[in-house]
Amino acid sequence: MTLLSIVLPAYRVQGYLRECLDSILDQGFDDVELIAVDDRSPDHCGEIFDEYAARDARVRVLHLAQNVGLGEARNVGLAQATGEYVWFVDTDDTLTPGSLETVARALREQAPDVLIVDFERTYPVGRPRRSRLRRSFAAAVGPNGADLQARPNLIKTIHTVWNKIVRRDLLAKLDLRFAPGWYEDVSWTYPLLVGAERIFTLEEVCYAYRQRRQGAITRTVNPRHLEVFTHWERAWELIDRQGSRADPIRPVLFARMIWHLMQTVGNTERLPPNLRRHSFLRTADMFARYLPAGGFAPPRGADGLRYRLVARRAWRSYAAVQAVRRAQRSLRDALAAGLRERAGSGSHLGLLARAYYRLQRSLPLDENLAGYAAYWYREVSCNPAAVEQAARRLAPHVRGVWMIGRDAAGAVPAGTAHVVEGSRAYYRLLARAKYLVNNVNFPDFVRKRPGQVHLQTHHGTPVKAMGLDEQRFPAGEKHNFAALLRRSDRWDFSVSANAHSTEVWERAYPCAFESLETGSPRNDRLARAGAAESAAARAALGVPEDETVVLYMPTSRPEPLTLPPFDPAALAAALGPRGRVLVRGRLVPGADSPDARVQDVSGYRVVEDLYLAADILVSDYSSVVFDFAVLDRPIVLYVPDWAEYRAARGASLDVIELAPGPVAGTFAELLSLLGEDRANASSERRAAFRDRFCAWEDGHAAERVVRRVFLGEQVTPPRPVPPR
Repeated sequence: MTLLSIVLPAYRVQGYLRECLDSILDQGFDDVELIAVDDRSPDHCGEIFDEYAARDARVRVLHLAQNVGLGEARNVGLAQATGEYVWFVDTDDTLTPGSLETVARALREQAPDVLIVDFERTYPVGRPRRSRLRRSFAAAVGPNGADLQARPNLIKTIHTVWNKIVRRDLLAKLDLRFAPGWYEDVSWTYPLLVGAERIFTLEEVCYAYRQRRQGAITRTVNPRHLEVFTHWERAWELIDRQGSRADPIRPVLFARMIWHLMQTVGNTERLPPNLRRHSFLRTADMFARYLPAGGFAPPRGADGLRYRLVARRAWRSYAAVQAVRRAQRSLRDALAAGLRERAGSGSHLGLLARAYYRLQRSLPLDENLAGYAAYWYREVSCNPAAVEQAARRLAPHVRGVWMIGRDAAGAVPAGTAHVVEGSRAYYRLLARAKYLVNNVNFPDFVRKRPGQVHLQTHHGTPVKAMGLDEQRFPAGEKHNFAALLRRSDRWDFSVSANAHSTEVWERAYPCAFESLETGSPRNDRLARAGAAESAAARAALGVPEDETVVLYMPTSRPEPLTLPPFDPAALAAALGPRGRVLVRGRLVPGADSPDARVQDVSGYRVVEDLYLAADILVSDYSSVVFDFAVLDRPIVLYVPDWAEYRAARGASLDVIELAPGPVAGTFAELLSLLGEDRANASSERRAAFRDRFCAWEDGHAAERVVRRVFLGEQVTPPRPVPPR
């Protein structure tokens, strides 16, 4: 029999699911099975599960025919489990390194009915914080491994399911299943602890509990928080079925219930105002209904006061106490927000500019005005340019104006409406435009107005670590991630080129945007291009039709890394007498070679022309690999510094494993690869790469974005593109 079954229900957690699965499977522990339950998740959770199951026999996937909710999904997984013990893990959390061996050792040596492990809370920004569970363990005096009668204060430990590993036979004996609704942990955990004869506590941190900024029930205002009453009633019903076993611990269990109900229904971040009095009186009903026969002595302090007010059904007094607490908290929050406001704007804007921007923000929005920007105001290009072009055709009532830096104003295409950064027109556009479109973030001083719509298009499929993921790598040491989150909180829409991008954006920028799975707007031209477009691109570059053209486009490196050795003249020679090398990239070695077959195109404005003119792409960790793959032409990865780059900058995927073509670890290998049969090199790998990353590139991505953002239409994700 397998020692441990881990049940993993998933619904809308695609951004975190791989991290969860890796935290379990990469520990090298084999005495485990993973029961992965796809609760009819509308995102890519089911596909991710299937991908892992295809390469790891420890994973079994259950795809539910309809969404049933977390509790029932756990029940479905439990019914398929075969392990001696069961661990219900939430798929937006992770297990800590080495935790499976630690847990397995405790299960084998102690043979508990329930093993409770310590955990840490992980936050979007900053270091994890260990829980206070050790204090609860210490306060629960009595022998470790005893039941609740010997250690009644174990009731005061957190009631969550995910830090408890349970003997499967005990669940069958107690006929314990999860009930539907929010707070399903309550009606499962407390009957379980009452029924367990051996409860062993483990002080080692084995679980990382993610504190999510979006999607967490505890941060959601919703009448469904009232379901906590139903689960406490069910908990008492299941406990009463166990007879006198619970009698000695009823007082401490009662105190825990009242504390939890006040934490839940007395929290203004959970219930709307019109339900607070109702929830208070219902708590008072529960107080009277389950009050132990011997009475109850409230604790001292603020909690004790609230207990007494509940017992007397003194709603007005209770509401007054809560109002004072809210006012104190609001004052603290307002002071903190004011400090952030001054830090975010005063450090970047002069007094007059700040005053003018605030004045413009007080004036009405222009419902038919869109402000566009790309690459920190450097140019008119990329996804925003493709979106603007589509908007001219599909939403002609929306006037588009570009924001351009002072140094880049001379490079704006003729006839392009634009404003210069720092001008009054610039601040007016930021303050008055209904739509703001960018492929990076706008500056910190920008304040999103009610009614404004921010569209984040990004600038390619991510290979390197992005957003909050950079916190774990040296390249992110100087970043202000709290400020990054405030900037990203402005997004209403986030464009995804592929499913991988969606996963990364939702994890790296955990904000309340809508993911637009449309494909990459800037690749529409490539998806529609044919032989005539390629010929025109070559003509614009002065490249003869009969030459074999290699385009070298590496990504930049974080200091102290530098670009790898590269000799474009030697590469051109390897291509033969009709070979040519186009070099695009800052500080590429040999880009200024006098060889006529080497052409430096770093300053060429339209990068799509370079793709169309090239027969072969040589690159590395750059998003250009995904763009060029749309053309279905050979790609070679030149990655001699993969280990160093990944250690310094991080990576969101293994570009070597998933490479669309041959991989060169040295320049000599690169020369050898380009001297071989290039037309059909690694065509199978390229096809698999295109299926995974280019399936939505059908030439209509920008149209889908415009229809959703500017016209308010619902758009259907594109179907996979058939092979060329």
